[in-house]
Amino acid sequence: MAWVFGIMTAAGLLIFMINGDGSGALEALVKGCDGAVSLTVTLAGAYILWSGLMRIAEKAGLIEKLAKRMQKPLSFLMPGCGDAAAPVALNLAANFFGLGAAATPFGIEAMQRLDRGDGRASNNMVMFIALNSSAIELLPTGVIALRTACGSAAPYDIVLPTFLASIAAAAAAVLSCKLLERVFK
Repeated sequence: MAWVFGIMTAAGLLIFMINGDGSGALEALVKGCDGAVSLTVTLAGAYILWSGLMRIAEKAGLIEKLAKRMQKPLSFLMPGCGDAAAPVALNLAANFFGLGAAATPFGIEAMQRLDRGDGRASNNMVMFIALNSSAIELLPTGVIALRTACGSAAPYDIVLPTFLASIAAAAAAVLSCKLLERVFK
């Protein structure tokens, strides 16, 4: 990906030089960098807050309780997931609260535990990817932070539509996986 961005930057600079507007190129670079740093700092606050809350929940034992409560529903969706239930539950919980970056390590651990070692994706792995990709999201913290950073008058207006859309997406993903699981035994 670094090559793609490098080529795009080089092409943009080349076009600016051909047009004879070198000062415009420098101004665009500085403005872009300024905007990137500003956005990063704004988003950092939201991610730090929610990551900290997840860490507190983990230290308080709430995460382990969540994993135990999720074992039964997960066994319906992913029979025989065994010791992968905890990282799957943590991944889904992090996604539920809009912490996609915090969900990634749990997702990697879940996939490692679900791997049968034969080089093929199991039904449980496919179901997990579908659930992870269509994660039910109660609080889209990243989007709320972006809307706040961009000056939205009502950054939280997206909570209910996002929640409903994510439920529909998760239901479609589960139904698709279960249907395809029966078709392609």
